[in-house]
Amino acid sequence: MDLFTAIRERASCRTYSNEPVGEETLMKIIEAGMQAPSPANNQPWDFFIITRKETKMKIYEESLRCKKGLFEKSGWKWLDSYQVGFLTDVPVLIAVTGDPAKSGADIFLEQGGLGYQHACAAAIQNMLLAAHALGLGSLWYTLFGQEEIKKILGIDDKRAVVAIICIGKPARGPFKTKRAKIEEKIFRIS
Repeated sequence: MDLFTAIRERASCRTYSNEPVGEETLMKIIEAGMQAPSPANNQPWDFFIITRKETKMKIYEESLRCKKGLFEKSGWKWLDSYQVGFLTDVPVLIAVTGDPAKSGADIFLEQGGLGYQHACAAAIQNMLLAAHALGLGSLWYTLFGQEEIKKILGIDDKRAVVAIICIGKPARGPFKTKRAKIEEKIFRIS
């Protein structure tokens, strides 16, 4: 698949078939993530593969807790109807964690070390595109509390869970969201 086609056609997937994702396919997706750029080539990411139903159920319950809290704080009506049941159905979840100590020189700047997060985000995007190119659906998921998700997954306090990627065969065609016009998002500074 052409890169620009993959970028244009990839969409978030929230309905998955129960067809398993093969180990070779999964390793290709993670390999794509590992090709992302990172500050000083520190490669601050680690990937936690989750397939156990019990663990997915705990992530689901944590997401429900966060969703309820966000709805109460924000009052956003769409949150009340946002469904997270796909977390228990998706064949594979990959928690992408980052090490803040591997952030690069930006740890000394006023905003602090964000480079590790940016590197993990680049790895996630590579993985989403790779999954799409391999005929799979994917989703970048962040509706969880940091401390609770680390407890569920047994991740040490020195790491941050940047996102959880859902990966599996789509149960139906993708729902493509509308994008802004390019002219609305470009500002030229001369």
